[in-house]
Parts: sequence; structure tokens; C-alpha cells
Amino acid sequence: MHETVLDHLGTQISSGAIPPGDVLRIEELAQRYEVGRSVIREAVRVLESMGMLTTRRRVGVTVAERAAWNVLDPRIIRWRLDGPDRQAQLASLGELRAGVEPVAAALAARRATPEQCGVMTGAVMDMAVHGKSGDLEAYLQADLVFHRTLLAASGNEMLAALTGVTDEVLIGRTHHGLMPHLPNPVAIRLHADVAQAIRSGDPVGAETAMREIITEATEAINHG
Repeated sequence: MHETVLDHLGTQISSGAIPPGDVLRIEELAQRYEVGRSVIREAVRVLESMGMLTTRRRVGVTVAERAAWNVLDPRIIRWRLDGPDRQAQLASLGELRAGVEPVAAALAARRATPEQCGVMTGAVMDMAVHGKSGDLEAYLQADLVFHRTLLAASGNEMLAALTGVTDEVLIGRTHHGLMPHLPNPVAIRLHADVAQAIRSGDPVGAETAMREIITEATEAINHG
């Protein structure tokens, strides 16, 4: 019940259905969701930790301005992708990825372990297989493995910490029908180019191919 209430409240706040400045009453929420007040308090505590709510004496639980939100929290990203803010959120995430993943790819070309290179190469092979068959869920899982490994292979813990962000972009693109029925072979080839450049220790090639992946994904979403 806690997760259900959290997801519903988070979606309502992120969509603007419950706007900044609104005061939420624990008792009213407990009645609305037909749960105990402890469930509501736990959901409020989590939303507070994400910057979406504030609690002040004599005022109560108040919806915070968007500027206060932890917009890199994967749950907030997911809620925004589920709402009317989807296109703006995808555009923002695309710009973030353009500033992060090409840099991570260049670093990975210098720092990736043989095991990480093998994982990325295997993920590309899986993407090719599932792309041909049109199994978008299996393709997504392979794509997630590739990008998670790439960020980890950068050897930079700050970049690796953005794994949840890139996960939500890829998951959201698939689950909101923004992927073609058969993934673009160009995108798969570019992933192979990144993996090859990293394996060869070519930072410039890895960065260039990774930038092309993000450009292709952005164009596909904009024309989807």
C-alpha cells in the first residue's frame, strides 16, 4: 500500500494536479486512500526526502516548488514521464545524457576492464538478436546492461551514480511506445562502434559514437 500511495501522490504532484503551495492533511489522505495514517506518513517522509514536500509547524505538509525537487531521482523522472510533462522531461534528459555519456565513453576507453568490454560486446550482440525479432522488452534489457556497464566502466563514481537516470530514459522510451517496432539498425551499429572503440582504447572514437547514439535517440523520440 505504501508504494501505491507514494506512486499516486508523486504522479499527482509531478503532473501539477496537486500544485506547489497546496497543504496536504494526513487524515484526509488516509481517508482518500483508505489506509492507516502511518502509511501516509511514510509516503510523505519519502516525498520530503525527494524535495517534493515540506513540513512546517503550524502549516503542515506543503507541496514544494519544482526548483526544490531532486529532479535526478529516478522515481521523479518516472512520474514525470508518466504525465503531461513527458516531452519536456525527455528533452531535458536528452541534453543531460549528451553531456554525460560521451564523456563516460571516452573515460571507459581508458579505464574499462576486459570483463566490462566483454559485457558491452555481449549486450550489443543481444540487442542485434532481439532487434531483428522485434522483442522490445528483451532489447531494452540488453540496452540497459550496455549503458549501465558503460557508466561503471568510466571509473568515475559520479558518472556511475547517474545509472538510474539513464535507466529511466531507456525504460520510459520503450514503455511509452516511443521505440519503433523494429529498433533502428543504425542505433545497434553505433552501440557496436562504442564497444569496439572502448575495447581498442580509442577515447575519441568512443565519445563520437556515443554522441551519435544520443542524437539518433533524440531524433527518434522527436519524430515518434
